[in-house]
Amino acid sequence: MRDQKKQVAKEAKRAEKRMAEKAARLAREQARRKADLVREQAIQKEQAAKGVKREEKRMAEEPARLAREQARRKTDLAREQAIQKQQAAKGAKRAEKRMAEEPARLAREQARRKTDLAREQAIAEDQEARRREIEKAKT
Repeated sequence: MRDQKKQVAKEAKRAEKRMAEKAARLAREQARRKADLVREQAIQKEQAAKGVKREEKRMAEEPARLAREQARRKTDLAREQAIQKQQAAKGAKRAEKRMAEEPARLAREQARRKTDLAREQAIAEDQEARRREIEKAKT
Protein backbone atom coordinates (compact mmCIF):
# COMPACT_ATOMS: atom_id res chain seq x y z
CA MET A 1 0.00 0.00 0.00
CA ARG A 2 2.79 2.30 0.77
CA ASP A 3 4.28 1.67 -2.63
CA GLN A 4 0.97 2.34 -4.11
CA LYS A 5 0.69 5.65 -2.20
CA LYS A 6 4.20 6.55 -3.31
CA GLN A 7 3.27 5.64 -6.84
CA VAL A 8 0.12 7.74 -6.66
CA ALA A 9 2.10 10.61 -5.10
CA LYS A 10 4.71 10.35 -7.86
CA GLU A 11 2.02 10.33 -10.52
CA ALA A 12 0.33 13.30 -8.87
CA LYS A 13 3.67 15.14 -8.71
CA ARG A 14 4.37 14.32 -12.39
CA ALA A 15 0.88 15.43 -13.33
CA GLU A 16 1.36 18.61 -11.33
CA LYS A 17 4.72 19.18 -13.01
CA ARG A 18 3.16 18.55 -16.45
CA MET A 19 0.38 20.99 -15.62
CA ALA A 20 2.91 23.60 -14.46
CA GLU A 21 5.00 23.07 -17.65
CA LYS A 22 1.87 23.24 -19.77
CA ALA A 23 0.82 26.46 -18.02
CA ALA A 24 4.33 27.89 -18.49
CA ARG A 25 4.38 26.80 -22.18
CA LEU A 26 0.95 28.35 -22.75
CA ALA A 27 2.09 31.54 -21.01
CA ARG A 28 5.23 31.66 -23.20
CA GLU A 29 3.18 31.06 -26.36
CA GLN A 30 0.71 33.74 -25.33
CA ALA A 31 3.56 36.15 -24.57
CA ARG A 32 5.20 35.30 -27.93
CA ARG A 33 1.88 35.83 -29.76
CA LYS A 34 1.38 39.11 -27.96
CA ALA A 35 4.94 40.22 -28.82
CA ASP A 36 4.41 39.17 -32.44
CA LEU A 37 1.16 41.13 -32.55
CA VAL A 38 2.82 44.20 -31.02
CA ARG A 39 5.73 43.90 -33.47
CA GLU A 40 3.32 43.49 -36.41
CA GLN A 41 1.30 46.52 -35.28
CA ALA A 42 4.51 48.54 -34.91
CA ILE A 43 5.55 47.56 -38.46
CA GLN A 44 2.12 48.51 -39.83
CA LYS A 45 2.22 51.80 -37.95
CA GLU A 46 5.73 52.50 -39.26
CA GLN A 47 4.70 51.64 -42.82
CA ALA A 48 1.66 53.89 -42.53
CA ALA A 49 3.86 56.70 -41.22
CA LYS A 50 6.32 56.18 -44.09
CA GLY A 51 3.43 56.23 -46.54
CA VAL A 52 2.15 59.50 -45.07
CA LYS A 53 5.68 60.93 -45.15
CA ARG A 54 6.15 59.85 -48.79
CA GLU A 55 2.80 61.40 -49.72
CA GLU A 56 3.69 64.64 -47.91
CA LYS A 57 7.06 64.72 -49.68
CA ARG A 58 5.37 64.06 -53.05
CA MET A 59 2.83 66.81 -52.36
CA ALA A 60 5.62 69.21 -51.36
CA GLU A 61 7.59 68.38 -54.53
CA GLU A 62 4.54 68.49 -56.81
CA PRO A 63 4.71 72.25 -57.61
CA ALA A 64 8.42 71.99 -58.46
CA ARG A 65 7.79 68.91 -60.62
CA LEU A 66 4.95 70.67 -62.41
CA ALA A 67 7.12 73.74 -62.96
CA ARG A 68 9.94 71.58 -64.40
CA GLU A 69 7.47 69.78 -66.65
CA GLN A 70 5.97 73.06 -67.83
CA ALA A 71 9.45 74.49 -68.50
CA ARG A 72 10.37 71.34 -70.44
CA ARG A 73 7.17 71.58 -72.51
CA LYS A 74 7.86 75.27 -73.16
CA THR A 75 11.42 74.49 -74.25
CA ASP A 76 10.22 71.66 -76.49
CA LEU A 77 7.61 73.94 -78.05
CA ALA A 78 10.18 76.68 -78.65
CA ARG A 79 12.55 74.14 -80.24
CA GLU A 80 9.74 72.84 -82.48
CA GLN A 81 8.77 76.37 -83.49
CA ALA A 82 12.39 77.23 -84.27
CA ILE A 83 12.68 74.11 -86.44
CA GLN A 84 9.45 74.97 -88.26
CA LYS A 85 10.60 78.56 -88.77
CA GLN A 86 13.95 77.34 -90.08
CA GLN A 87 12.26 74.89 -92.45
CA ALA A 88 9.89 77.61 -93.69
CA ALA A 89 12.86 79.93 -94.29
CA LYS A 90 14.68 77.20 -96.23
CA GLY A 91 11.54 76.54 -98.27
CA ALA A 92 11.15 80.25 -99.03
CA LYS A 93 14.82 80.50 -99.96
CA ARG A 94 14.50 77.49 -102.31
CA ALA A 95 11.39 79.00 -103.90
CA GLU A 96 13.13 82.36 -104.28
CA LYS A 97 16.15 80.68 -105.88
CA ARG A 98 13.89 78.70 -108.20
CA MET A 99 12.08 81.89 -109.19
CA ALA A 100 15.40 83.66 -109.82
CA GLU A 101 16.67 80.75 -111.93
CA GLU A 102 13.39 80.30 -113.83
CA PRO A 103 14.11 82.86 -116.63
CA ALA A 104 17.56 81.34 -117.22
CA ARG A 105 16.10 77.81 -117.27
CA LEU A 106 13.40 78.90 -119.70
CA ALA A 107 16.00 80.60 -121.90
CA ARG A 108 18.17 77.44 -121.90
CA GLU A 109 15.15 75.31 -122.73
CA GLN A 110 14.14 77.67 -125.55
CA ALA A 111 17.70 77.68 -126.90
CA ARG A 112 17.79 73.87 -126.77
CA ARG A 113 14.49 73.68 -128.65
CA LYS A 114 15.75 76.17 -131.22
CA THR A 115 18.97 74.16 -131.66
CA ASP A 116 17.02 70.90 -131.91
CA LEU A 117 14.70 72.44 -134.49
CA ALA A 118 17.63 73.79 -136.50
CA ARG A 119 19.33 70.36 -136.36
CA GLU A 120 16.15 68.63 -137.49
CA GLN A 121 15.70 71.15 -140.33
CA ALA A 122 19.32 70.67 -141.40
CA ILE A 123 18.86 66.90 -141.41
CA ALA A 124 15.62 67.24 -143.37
CA GLU A 125 17.28 69.60 -145.89
CA ASP A 126 20.25 67.24 -146.19
CA GLN A 127 17.94 64.30 -146.80
CA GLU A 128 15.98 66.32 -149.36
CA ALA A 129 19.18 67.30 -151.12
CA ARG A 130 20.32 63.64 -151.24
CA ARG A 131 16.93 62.60 -152.58
CA ARG A 132 17.20 65.22 -155.34
CA GLU A 133 20.72 64.07 -156.20
CA ILE A 134 19.56 60.49 -156.41
CA GLU A 135 16.67 61.53 -158.68
CA LYS A 136 19.02 63.58 -160.86
CA ALA A 137 21.34 60.66 -161.14
CA LYS A 138 18.46 58.45 -162.24
CA THR A 139 17.42 60.78 -165.09
